[in-house]
Amino acid sequence: MRCAVVGHVEWTEFALVDHVPPAGEIAHATEHWSGPAGGGAVVAAQLAKLAGGCDFFTALGDDELGHASVRRLEELGLDVHVEWFGRTRRAITLVDEHGERTITTIGPKLRPRELVRDVYDALFFVAGEPEVLRSARSSLYVAATPRELETLRAAEVYLDLLVGSGTDPGERYDGSLAVGIVVQTQGAAGGIADGRRFRAVDPPAPIVDAYGAGDSFAAALCFALARGDSLDGALQLAARAGAAVITGAGPYDAQLRL
Repeated sequence: MRCAVVGHVEWTEFALVDHVPPAGEIAHATEHWSGPAGGGAVVAAQLAKLAGGCDFFTALGDDELGHASVRRLEELGLDVHVEWFGRTRRAITLVDEHGERTITTIGPKLRPRELVRDVYDALFFVAGEPEVLRSARSSLYVAATPRELETLRAAEVYLDLLVGSGTDPGERYDGSLAVGIVVQTQGAAGGIADGRRFRAVDPPAPIVDAYGAGDSFAAALCFALARGDSLDGALQLAARAGAAVITGAGPYDAQLRL
């Protein structure tokens, strides 16, 4: 299966803290790590682990963090196609003792602008300009996230799958798109797929870091549906992917492999 992702990257500093501090307080970190993350990178890495490879179309600043991002993403098995402009976006993520994460982004999201010239079995659109999504629609199966709802409306293309968080206000969906399947996740409570509730699965090990759970779920769901799995079967694989990633530090260490 040939897979691709169009999306953004954030160079992210992760810190494991004793608590997320309210205003005026200080938190103390016991561990720290960093690397390229963000929805585009996480979805692409998960697809690569499931499909054996993934083309990743993204935009980065021609700076130290941008080039470091490419090196790390290539180590993860991605074929990275970069547009160099602006400054690489950064983020700071605090992970508390329960594995829950709090994210602060720094700088604007860099959205890819170059058209997708190839045809893929599965393509996931995370972020980009409307004309990029129109060009990507030639792929056999196209998924997207409602976080870019204005872009999806402007592109005016049919989406096979729309998947996002049902609890994050930034991913609220109003029914305004032409979509085949709509899935809204609700963390440990499972979620809703085409009006039917589905269950989450228990993590295979203790929870370390919840960062990347939703994006890994979405990537696995897209992969399974694109290869012809039933919705129930695809949701089961996606739930396993979401549960697996939270048992590792950062978004990549524990992503599900086939």
